[in-house]
Amino acid sequence: MTDTLISVKNVVKHYTRGKQRVEVLHNLSLDIPKGDFVALMGPSGSGKTTLLNLIGGLDQPTSGEITIGGKRIDGMNSGQLANWRASNVGFVFQFYNLLPVLTAERNVELPLLLTKMGGSERLKRANVALEIVGLKDRARHKPKELSGGQEQRVAIARALVSDPELLVCDEPTGDLDRKTADEILTLLQRLNREYGKTIVMVTHDPKAAEYAKRTVHLDKGTLQAQAA
Repeated sequence: MTDTLISVKNVVKHYTRGKQRVEVLHNLSLDIPKGDFVALMGPSGSGKTTLLNLIGGLDQPTSGEITIGGKRIDGMNSGQLANWRASNVGFVFQFYNLLPVLTAERNVELPLLLTKMGGSERLKRANVALEIVGLKDRARHKPKELSGGQEQRVAIARALVSDPELLVCDEPTGDLDRKTADEILTLLQRLNREYGKTIVMVTHDPKAAEYAKRTVHLDKGTLQAQAA
């Protein structure tokens, strides 16, 4: 892997709480090659979720550069970022954020409603995504009819439906038991190996990090060490 997909260069991120300035990331630089699977680890408050949100275009740095796929995203306005995210990033969170009144198929279809794609093509893509995660037979089931692991698979299918190059995952197994968590992590590993998805995953679980190709440790907003 030589092509850099994600380049974070000298990034600083701080927030203001009252009169106090809280600096979360300190001049952080990190390159992630295309096709990598990186686990971001660190204690609570280390800045790992902030870094994930910056990479996913959900937040913007105070200073520094963030380039994804050759495109600078740190200077984009909110509308430009929204359009960029819709085409380039799939999000998987600890809580599945599925709409309870919609079937799995319709939940997966949701991101495509922002496109000009026709209804039949949207449903076709949604069913392909559900098939990839092994839930084609649950397409017409609503979230309350699914297990936690199945709900997370639907959420992963939703992240895949627009065929993004990058998946960002924030504690994707944090709400699951060990066996189910391992099944979800095996799925992510397969998406990386067989489908070439670049994955950046925040986790506090060392066993989850073992599924990644490498681990990046943060502490107090600074990159600490990288392990193969």
